[in-house]
Amino acid sequence: MERKPRKFRREKEFEERVVVINRVSKTVKGGRRMRFSALVVVGDKKGRVGYGLGKANEVPDAIRKAIEAATKNVITVAMVNGCTIPHEITGVFGAGEVFLKPASKGTGVIAGGSIRAVLELAGYTDILSKCIGSRTPINMVHATVKALSELQTIDKVAKKRDMKVSEIR
Repeated sequence: MERKPRKFRREKEFEERVVVINRVSKTVKGGRRMRFSALVVVGDKKGRVGYGLGKANEVPDAIRKAIEAATKNVITVAMVNGCTIPHEITGVFGAGEVFLKPASKGTGVIAGGSIRAVLELAGYTDILSKCIGSRTPINMVHATVKALSELQTIDKVAKKRDMKVSEIR
């Protein structure tokens, strides 16, 4: 009897973290129709991170949809010494504001909730953060990713200005 070769599951490229699951409802003639909304952050802890929202009638389906959306939404972030960000930055989304500040080695990730999920999955190990304004998880994730996407290393700035790194410093 011949055996068929096993199909091995491909190793996952990204690590996933469910940030929040909301129960949302729509009022219809017969009452309320309940659905679930999931916010998921994915990252490889090497400088790539993304987030996605998914809605479905069941929680697992909502999470699966959010993961698919997040993997399509991945950005590459700037890193210094493989542990922190190059400079201070503020990300704004809606009424939520996230202030990110580089930290010295050994500080750790000083962030709460949804911001921590984004920063850890991006691969940062030393960083300070502060929430200003609304603390809605969805707005916090949007603002954090927006801030990280706007970061620039000194090499990028030098190339953009047609200068040497030593001239900028």
